[in-house]
Amino acid sequence: MGTVFSFDVRGGEPEAVRAALREAVAGLHRVDEVFSTYRADSEVSRLARGELTVAQCDPQVAEVLALGAEAERRSDGWFSLRYQGRLDPTGVVKGWAAERAARLVAAAGASGVSVNGGGDVQVLGSPGADRPWRVGVSDPLRPGGLAAVVSAARAPELAVATSGTAERGDHIVDPRTGRAAVTDLVSVTVVAPRLVWADCWATAAFAMGAREGLAWLESLPGVEALLITAGDEVRCTGGLGARLG
Repeated sequence: MGTVFSFDVRGGEPEAVRAALREAVAGLHRVDEVFSTYRADSEVSRLARGELTVAQCDPQVAEVLALGAEAERRSDGWFSLRYQGRLDPTGVVKGWAAERAARLVAAAGASGVSVNGGGDVQVLGSPGADRPWRVGVSDPLRPGGLAAVVSAARAPELAVATSGTAERGDHIVDPRTGRAAVTDLVSVTVVAPRLVWADCWATAAFAMGAREGLAWLESLPGVEALLITAGDEVRCTGGLGARLG
């Protein structure tokens, strides 16, 4: 998927956890084989060219496309499964794959799991007694600095996803124009229970811009967010403070 995944796993029977980790890593490689838009032989590339139908693809393809369609509907089209007119579900795949990997390892008996996929993080359980997972949010205007630290205290599952220009430049597209989103934002970080949605909502809100993006994120149940503008203005949803620490 063009990025690095890392696992932090606590507790559980060692052999069972190791087996689950091996399965999770193999699953991530399989996801790359199926969904990569850079591989001409991937099922998604072949689907985009009309060489396969969804029914002929791995069942995961239908699952991801359904999630993307739901994200598109709930964002009123600001999230899209298409890039420059071509099928491209990569906006869903990374968050979905990382969340799926975390749940697989947790199901093997681990008491705490953190999976980081290119800076987007899904945590489950806790790293120890009375210790919550804590996730740092990079400051897009001050390389090496943190804009905030999100705590998963009292949350059995939590995800943190960021979309912006700091790492990859202008890669987020306005679905209405097909060109790079013209926005006053440099980053949007979304905190939600599930990484698949946190990732989608961060992308959509970034394309919307600060005012519309913040208002929309405020309307989503169970979602908090931190938005940073190019002018170094910080905006956040009303309940974000309870998640910082």
